[in-house]
Amino acid sequence: MKSDIKYKLAEAMKTCMKNTSVENITVKQIVDVCGVSRQSFYRNFIDKYDLINWYFDRLLEQSFKEMGQGETIREGLIKKFAYIKQERLFFTAGFKGDDQNNLKDHDFIMIYEFYCDLIRKKTGENLDKHMRKLLEMYCQASIYMTVQWLMKGMKESEEELADLMIDAMPDMLHKLFKEIELV
Repeated sequence: MKSDIKYKLAEAMKTCMKNTSVENITVKQIVDVCGVSRQSFYRNFIDKYDLINWYFDRLLEQSFKEMGQGETIREGLIKKFAYIKQERLFFTAGFKGDDQNNLKDHDFIMIYEFYCDLIRKKTGENLDKHMRKLLEMYCQASIYMTVQWLMKGMKESEEELADLMIDAMPDMLHKLFKEIELV
């Protein structure tokens, strides 16, 4: 199956990350570790960053899905941070890069769109321009803090970090999330 090879490539990428920075990992290294052809790699991914982003998506899908099914933002964040902690090698290497198609930018797009979709489903309306900007700033700040938490050794627990993220939420956004029962 197509997703089986994708997971094998992701595991190979994680193996490569143990000894090599993401910037220095080549597609050749990944396919050699995985035992597949370069053609197989490129049938599935545009580049190594596309592979990283795909794997990141798989890790977060479940926490986002559960958050959208009645769990609070706090519970969803705790699950996200637990996934990051479990896959710390992958995320540490992935968050170091600032190249095109990097994990931080991908994380922002994914989280921002998730919140926009969730709010639209719960309210039946799109956010106005002001609220979109507040959400954008909040998502950027939360990614920054997640990266800092990871890179500095994850000293706070997942629960403490989730609480900090919620406390940092702009008042208008917090009020909206409270109205739609996400906090």
